[in-house]
Amino acid sequence: MSTAQVADVIIVGTGLAGLAAAAELADAGRRVLFVEQENAENVGGQAYWSFGGLFFVDSPEQRRAGIRDSHELAWRDWQATAGFDRDRDDHWPRQWAEAYVDFAAGEKRAWLGRMGLKVFPAVGWAERGGAGADAPGNSVPRFHITWGTGPALVELFTRRLAPAVAAGRVRFAHRHRVDELIVEAGAVAGVRGSVLEPSDAARGVASSRTTVGDFEFRAQAVVVASGGIGGDPALVRRFWPARLGTPPRHMLTGVPAHVDGRMLAVSETAGANLVNRDRMWHYTEGITNYDPIWPNHGIRILPGPSSLWLDATGTRLPAPLFPGYDTLATTEHILSTGHDHTWFIATQKIIEKEFGLSGQEQNPDLTGRDLRKLLQRAKGGAPGPVDAFTRRGVDFIVRDTLPELVAAMNALTGENLLDYERVHAQVAARDAQLANPYGKDPQLAAITVARKYLPDRIIRVAAPHRLLDPAAGPLIAVRLHLLTRKTLGGIETDLGARVIAPDGGVLPGLYAVGEVAGFGGGGMHGYRALEGSFLGGCLFSGRTAGRALHATL
Repeated sequence: MSTAQVADVIIVGTGLAGLAAAAELADAGRRVLFVEQENAENVGGQAYWSFGGLFFVDSPEQRRAGIRDSHELAWRDWQATAGFDRDRDDHWPRQWAEAYVDFAAGEKRAWLGRMGLKVFPAVGWAERGGAGADAPGNSVPRFHITWGTGPALVELFTRRLAPAVAAGRVRFAHRHRVDELIVEAGAVAGVRGSVLEPSDAARGVASSRTTVGDFEFRAQAVVVASGGIGGDPALVRRFWPARLGTPPRHMLTGVPAHVDGRMLAVSETAGANLVNRDRMWHYTEGITNYDPIWPNHGIRILPGPSSLWLDATGTRLPAPLFPGYDTLATTEHILSTGHDHTWFIATQKIIEKEFGLSGQEQNPDLTGRDLRKLLQRAKGGAPGPVDAFTRRGVDFIVRDTLPELVAAMNALTGENLLDYERVHAQVAARDAQLANPYGKDPQLAAITVARKYLPDRIIRVAAPHRLLDPAAGPLIAVRLHLLTRKTLGGIETDLGARVIAPDGGVLPGLYAVGEVAGFGGGGMHGYRALEGSFLGGCLFSGRTAGRALHATL
């Protein structure tokens, strides 16, 4: 095979982090070769499927909404949420976290704006916390939705790369799976791997792994931008955090099968240090996709705070484990019950206003940038995709009365874990608190606070009402599953995205960005995320690597 360099930089993976790195390199006149195991339909990776949420601090949208945010407050929230507690493994992640908050509070909004980013004016409030001022969570709303969702964010970079692609300075080797990083004289000099048979599979659909040849490409540097492990349930279970106990027997999969974590092992074999592999981010509100694209495909409900959340036995989750408040603490509590599923009990009024679905394909109005469709949300009734799940989703039960609902919930699981009298007692106790505009139920108090934020009051949080009020019905129960999603640890990198070796030194010629690097440094989120920071981590780490490479090549 030829030992000639085919490009200045090889990027393994065509997701958002890789695109961001390539954009910086292409603007500087560098030659880039993307090596990707999937076909051209999958450019943009997981970002394409996303809701397009971005974490900004003190943004114009926040200020217009009367939100008083600051770098100081955001950094305090980040540290409380991350919980960094490992001297060695958190050395670089801490520094990446601080640099990222600087970026989010600084030039991030303007940088993306110059490329054409537009965001929905109502800022969302994810991971609200609720355990105290110095506990995990966002003190204020910071979740900004890209107008056009994930595809529009990816488009910013494919459009920016288009002139370099047309000029031949940026090229793609699709259906090329990297099996080995070439290491010569202690430095990474290229990649070797297998050519996979051609595939016309649609985006996200699992493709063939039949090999038809092999390849070797060389360059001055290699950037690993291949994503995490969320598409491989066996890897998720292998690295499941011991602190959370036994891995769940059943999980839904929130990412395509090609998010397989292969490049973590390939990079480790070449000399990369992997850290914080037991840190991962899975959602507790997963529902089975009635029209799946990838194996075991799950969708996440983006819930408002009003649904009554019961465990598998019908016991209400303790405060402050309300919908949308603390994902990791809720995961830990669910697993402590010995069951893998939980339940939302809601009303039609709650469903109509508070149920969103994660993913661009579940939000055709926002994804299509269609104002007319978006305004239809204000007319009442559940959004079209949500309504489709209530009618077709296997996890949704709609009944007029609570006895009928509980009976159907037991029938769905076949386990008869729910006692009607117990469920009724909890629903009745909650409803009784609504006789006055004040009371002792902490979830209802949280709802009252949430509605003081005007966008929540208008479009996100239903007015408090009795679950057993027939006028609010019918009653709706939703069986919720744990849903795999993000890898929070990975390849350790310094602040220039250079890969670190086990001895603490730099592994020459190798860089890592995005989820494979724990979104920066090997785990800049620590144990938890504030949300909107996954796409932002891809953008920031990719941009960092591209600029660092241009400066050093």
